[in-house]
Amino acid sequence: MRTLRGAQGFIVPWRRQFSASRARRKIKDIRDLPDRIWPKYQETRNNELLALQWPSPPRNILLVKKEGDDTVTDSLIELAKHVHSTYPSVAFILEPQVASRIHNALSFPIYTTPSASDSSRPNVHEKVDMTATLGGDGTILHASALFATTPHVPPILSFGMGTLGFLGEWKFKEFKRAFREVYMSGAGAGYGSSLLEAEGEKPDLSVSQVTGWSTIRGKSMGPSRGARILLRNRLKVGIFSADGEHIGGDDRTASAKGDVFAMNEVIIHRGKDPHLAIVEVFVGGRFLTEAVADGMIISTPTGSTAYSLSSGGSIIHPLVSSLLLTPICPRSLSFRPLVLPANTPITLRLSKKNRSKEVEVSIDGVRRSHGVGVGMEVRVYGEEIRSPDGLWKGGVPCVTRGNVGVEANSDDGWVGGLNGLLKFNYPFGEET
Repeated sequence: MRTLRGAQGFIVPWRRQFSASRARRKIKDIRDLPDRIWPKYQETRNNELLALQWPSPPRNILLVKKEGDDTVTDSLIELAKHVHSTYPSVAFILEPQVASRIHNALSFPIYTTPSASDSSRPNVHEKVDMTATLGGDGTILHASALFATTPHVPPILSFGMGTLGFLGEWKFKEFKRAFREVYMSGAGAGYGSSLLEAEGEKPDLSVSQVTGWSTIRGKSMGPSRGARILLRNRLKVGIFSADGEHIGGDDRTASAKGDVFAMNEVIIHRGKDPHLAIVEVFVGGRFLTEAVADGMIISTPTGSTAYSLSSGGSIIHPLVSSLLLTPICPRSLSFRPLVLPANTPITLRLSKKNRSKEVEVSIDGVRRSHGVGVGMEVRVYGEEIRSPDGLWKGGVPCVTRGNVGVEANSDDGWVGGLNGLLKFNYPFGEET
């Protein structure tokens, strides 16, 4: 046995000192984190996508995973451990149920939002710099819904680990490269990629930029490795009474007290009532038609490949600024889907002829706690994603594959999804 001589000359046995790791694994409140960093999105000459540029490295990362899948949980833990070891200044935010499930597997603290009953809780969008999702399209929609009451959504880096994954840009095996591209976007020469350097413009190498990324290990990303951003349009949805009064709901996102934003669609449908819904449709403030159908869908280009597609709607490229009005099983065979400009206001009013007292309203797949009664209206607008001064600020910024500064076809991922996932115009009789 090894021994040590104490301060008074006594011989005492030596014992190994173990660090207490439990304190490191605790779950902390999101209020302890600094406020979010606001990135900029700049146009590039080589394609229609935007360039992500951080003024300083992102610090607060929201991780959102698919529920009920142990493989996805293991992948989330692997991602968190890698990012913590490579980018030690990064803090992770998780939803409460996920945080309680995995925090013992991590040797560092994680953060979560307070309970919904805490009236002093901060809004998530005030703290989150960027979001990473592990799952399918539903996981991305859920992550977007966490920011449904704000026009400022942080960039979303999505790893396709779900059933379909039409929106998921990255495979999880690429997580190291993908995260680094997003994290280093905006770093100066020698510390990562300058998004405009490849465009022939010199980067702004301020002191804060250099010191922010200077501690990151590894080789420079190079001038053409910045992250590309696709801004997906959203819908702005409001519910109004027959008297024109704005109506709120409970604390759930789909029932928020004010307007909410939808990434996919808003649906008014008859629900469990056996009778067809009778809905008056107004476009641009003018009466269009009286729809007799199971319901009506107003979708974004992103949502055009979801419920609207199953109801016979057109497929719209996400770069086309538009809204899609699609009836669900209409009584009239001549009622066809319409594609409208994104800035066109659409109003759906439940007609007095409707047999039931109300119909249901769903926003991005989540049913609103209260339906829409006779005379009430659902008013929908396309979200403004560019301010009058030319800044890109709205929509859902999704990190796409490829690099800024490299000539590439920005449609590759979308076209590949149509062919590989949706089997667009796939010939009969051929194996898939």
